[in-house]
Amino acid sequence: MAMFEIPWITLTMFMPLVGALILAFVPSEHRDLHRHITTVFMGLTFLVSIPLVTKFDPAIGTYQLTTGLENIAWIPAIGARYHVGIDGISLWLVMLTTFLGPIVVLSGYGAIENRVKEYHLCLLVLQTAMIGALVALDALLFYVFWELMLVPMYLLIGIWGGQERIYAAVKLFLYTMVGSVLMLIALLYIYFKAGAQSFDVDTLIAAGVGLTFDEQRLLFVCIAIAFLIKVPIFPTHTWLPDAHVQAPTAGSVILASILLKMGTYGLMRYAMPLLPDGVFWAAPAIAVLSVIGIVYGALVAYVQKDVKKLIAYSSVSHLGFVTLGLFAMNEMAVTGALYQSLAHGISTGGLFLAIGILYERRHTRMLADYGGLTKQIPVFATFFVIIAFASAGVPGLVGFVGEFMILGGAMSSYALSVNEPRAFVDALGIGPHVSALAFVSVAASGVILGALYLLHVVQKMLFGKLDNPKNAELKDLNGRELTYMVPIVLMCFVMGLFPQPFLSRMSASVQRLVASIEDNANTYGVVVEDDAARLSAYRDWLRTGAAVHPWAVQAETNHGGGEHH
Repeated sequence: MAMFEIPWITLTMFMPLVGALILAFVPSEHRDLHRHITTVFMGLTFLVSIPLVTKFDPAIGTYQLTTGLENIAWIPAIGARYHVGIDGISLWLVMLTTFLGPIVVLSGYGAIENRVKEYHLCLLVLQTAMIGALVALDALLFYVFWELMLVPMYLLIGIWGGQERIYAAVKLFLYTMVGSVLMLIALLYIYFKAGAQSFDVDTLIAAGVGLTFDEQRLLFVCIAIAFLIKVPIFPTHTWLPDAHVQAPTAGSVILASILLKMGTYGLMRYAMPLLPDGVFWAAPAIAVLSVIGIVYGALVAYVQKDVKKLIAYSSVSHLGFVTLGLFAMNEMAVTGALYQSLAHGISTGGLFLAIGILYERRHTRMLADYGGLTKQIPVFATFFVIIAFASAGVPGLVGFVGEFMILGGAMSSYALSVNEPRAFVDALGIGPHVSALAFVSVAASGVILGALYLLHVVQKMLFGKLDNPKNAELKDLNGRELTYMVPIVLMCFVMGLFPQPFLSRMSASVQRLVASIEDNANTYGVVVEDDAARLSAYRDWLRTGAAVHPWAVQAETNHGGGEHH
């Protein structure tokens, strides 16, 4: 029976590549046929990915749906395998990728007029590479797809981008390659430490646990840089605004909605479980960079005159929340980070689609060139307001759930406070999570700043006087544009009002990830356990109102008998 089991993961991964092969034989002059074939195969990719959700067991935290054909030798001499599977961490990222596939194709129907065949070939190859990176359970296979993603994205920006497209494409390429080389070095080091027998993720995790603390710190820096550049975290973000501004609409949507998530996914799949002591060591520093990015991205977004660049800087701010949640390293915060990754893909992707629609009509992205659009194009204005509010984290829309979980989880994070001076914290008598509370307080200001710059855009573009005669000639959304904007708007409501179907399929895998990091952290695991005991004692003290602070007793005991951290 198993022989006839359908390999749904492989079908999903390679369906776009089949479309690319067919497209390669279609003569270049048949532009509409290229568009239609690509749309059909992107749609088929989404359809064949649906069984990944229906067959997924939420109670299982390990990898699922791998058939006998999807765990076979690839390069036996070095132990590399074609091994693919999904868990609750990768499932919804795969679904986000397939969901947006036909949408990004439809968004370019009216915008791309030169080299149409090559443009759609790039989209199809990129789709296969992105899905492959999300389902690969062999580190070498993952690395191949990781590098493959860069080539079509480079071409999309470099050929179909704006006036400074070459500069933006080269900058993207160089930043990504620097990180990729460091990641490869780290993976090879762990591979040889494991005996050079297998690139399997679980095998590398087992080898990583056995590394010394100094090895873990150095390797974590190497492997994390590759993923943090892709996120991108402050101050490695400088490639992103250039890439977004110069990319065509489809490129901007793919960048914001999917490629940035490859960074957060890589952290969860590789950097964090492979090097758990390195994670705890780096967590406070990465939290600092995250909250700087949250505030900096929001402030810089507010002063932008180019709407597309404004949305690009908003991504720096939003992804700061995601990395803060990941390195808080408790179930609530990590789940919130994963959910916020999906939410950002929907809302920010929707904003780029909306700006692309306006740009096709007016050929300008400057805020000053718009105003009073609600009177001229009310359907567009309604959609834009909904998506903007979703991005701002308004309750009931997609952006609220993840941000709330991140802030709530980070507030009680042990990982963000393990390096605090104990004597200082004990003297304050206010709880063992002083730095975690500080991170959350600063990050929360980013929510307010986010609402500020998004309301600024809404006010400037949609309301006020319709005093520009060119805006008075604008046409509202046509049938094709409604076809791809309506699903985005619906998902803003569905994921905002009904998050549980999504969260329930993440839960077991996130629990497994967090438990793996805590259990395998040899140096910092002791601190985490001790922090948990200290927090419990502190809460009991608050509840009972005892005269003696529990840490005073513990501090005296530690002074006499020696402290272990």
